Amino acid sequence: MMQNMAPLTCKRPKRSTLAQDPAAVAKWLLGQTIVRVLNDGECLAGTIVETEAYLGVIDQAAHTFGGKRTKRNQSMYAKPGTAYVYFTYGMHHCLNVVCGQLNEPVAVLIRALEPTQGLDTMRKNRQANPARKTRRLLKDHQLCSGPGKLCQALAIDRQMDSIDLLTSDSLLLVQSLYETLPDNQIVNTPRIGVDSAGAWALRPLRWYISDNCHISIRNRHLGE
Repeated sequence: MMQNMAPLTCKRPKRSTLAQDPAAVAKWLLGQTIVRVLNDGECLAGTIVETEAYLGVIDQAAHTFGGKRTKRNQSMYAKPGTAYVYFTYGMHHCLNVVCGQLNEPVAVLIRALEPTQGLDTMRKNRQANPARKTRRLLKDHQLCSGPGKLCQALAIDRQMDSIDLLTSDSLLLVQSLYETLPDNQIVNTPRIGVDSAGAWALRPLRWYISDNCHISIRNRHLGE
């Protein structure tokens, strides 16, 4: 994985790569990298190892189901490559990559990262979170193993909402050296925590890299 990267020289994906349906983008994002550049210039980075697709107007689990459009979800209607960051449960931020076409409110939730750079700072950020119930030192695989955790670790909040991940100097989507992971390295399951979405809760719209210890949760449907 990339170490000590210079963010302004990193390769960004083409916008057309993200201008596809969210299921295809969710799968493609596995193995790509999220980079957060702090105000002091320090780079925090992690490889995307788990994603979920949200299919917009038709998807009962999506924030834009039925064409809902609010100040909170406005970024989902933006151009592909835009960051959609929302706040949930009164304590967690979640990072999404907007995809599809302009005004087609679909996105991919980044559920977990494998930390690759700035782990000490990530650990400090996570330890400082008042919602944590224990003060024990976090292990590497606990730093970004969930959508709220990775945002805490990388200091991502609502100020990052609507940022263009393909041009920004503070929050970047960086393309890996390979195009896609082979299918035998990817697991496809239903999404997590969307039980209220009816039949949509059972749709296989979550992907993760198999045998990766940094994912958020093993899937019960697979007996893991």
